[in-house]
Amino acid sequence: MVRWFKIIGNQYFGFWFPGLVLFAVQELPYLLMPFINPKTNPIMHMHETSALLDLMEKISGSLCIALMIFVIHKDAELFSVSSAWEKIFFGLTLTVLAANFTGWGLYYTGHQSLLVMMLFIVAMPPLYYITIGLWRRNLPLAVTGMIFFAIHFSHVLQNLKS
Repeated sequence: MVRWFKIIGNQYFGFWFPGLVLFAVQELPYLLMPFINPKTNPIMHMHETSALLDLMEKISGSLCIALMIFVIHKDAELFSVSSAWEKIFFGLTLTVLAANFTGWGLYYTGHQSLLVMMLFIVAMPPLYYITIGLWRRNLPLAVTGMIFFAIHFSHVLQNLKS
């Protein structure tokens, strides 16, 4: 982990390699999709209903990834789950990731109800970033994750219902 310079408060601009790994792990279902090739794939074939929401979703999601990798709390270690705070939010991060993977498993086996898609596939990635932000005491990531959640959830819901 590298800290290059202070941004504001206890947050520094730097590089956190495990952030790249955490991003890649969360993207695994998309990387596996061409090999699984589900019979129906409503998430990948949604009709776009709002160019503005689409843009806002892409910006907020990309910002979450950038903040996870490049913003580091002053006291952060490379990887730590030693304090009660870290244990709780690291545990929640793993729980959210497991829920997301469970949702993708359901999706790939044909269980593609609106509830499964919205709860397990749409809601979990922003929650993943929020819990990582809280685990790492990366407040900019946690707040941006909350914004991403609201935009992503409402945008995909609107697209799936159209």
